[in-house]
Amino acid sequence: MLSWESDMAKALSRAKAEQRCIMLEFFSHECIGCKQMDAVSFPDQSVENFIGDRLVPLRVEVAARNLATDFRVVWTPTIIILDYYGKEHQRTLGFLPPQELVPSLLLGIGKVALEQDLFNEAVIQFSTLLNGCADSDVAAEAVYLRGVARYRASHAVEALKETQRQLAAEYPDSIWTRKAEPYTLL
Repeated sequence: MLSWESDMAKALSRAKAEQRCIMLEFFSHECIGCKQMDAVSFPDQSVENFIGDRLVPLRVEVAARNLATDFRVVWTPTIIILDYYGKEHQRTLGFLPPQELVPSLLLGIGKVALEQDLFNEAVIQFSTLLNGCADSDVAAEAVYLRGVARYRASHAVEALKETQRQLAAEYPDSIWTRKAEPYTLL
């Protein structure tokens, strides 16, 4: 069972002490997607293990208007990945089944590393996602961002070219493949 925090200050303190990201979930008791998250996704053993091992889970009712307003929440469930300073790096809206929730959370952790210029750590997080969840809805984005992290770490344009080739081969219809098209000009 997940050990949810319910107070932002406590979650931030815990996240700093444990050097973890925060998974902030805004929910409503009336929300059918929230009920599904509680019935299907959060009790899933792989989800529970992942969150327990890697994140500080913070759950806030959307009726807590101050925090919901601060984060501009308009829909539930909304799941936001924060760094341990409280800065947002990833947001998802609506119900996510277990097989999509873990990759989404892993993508958020990778984005935190990327945006903090921890490029090798970002590559590890995106590679972990791709090694375990290459068929997930966020896999193409992970390929793209892994290429960005590799480039930022090395300044080798081959990292971007390889990213474009992989996206074209494995995810030809993805928006991330189209975003990588300029890399063919390098």
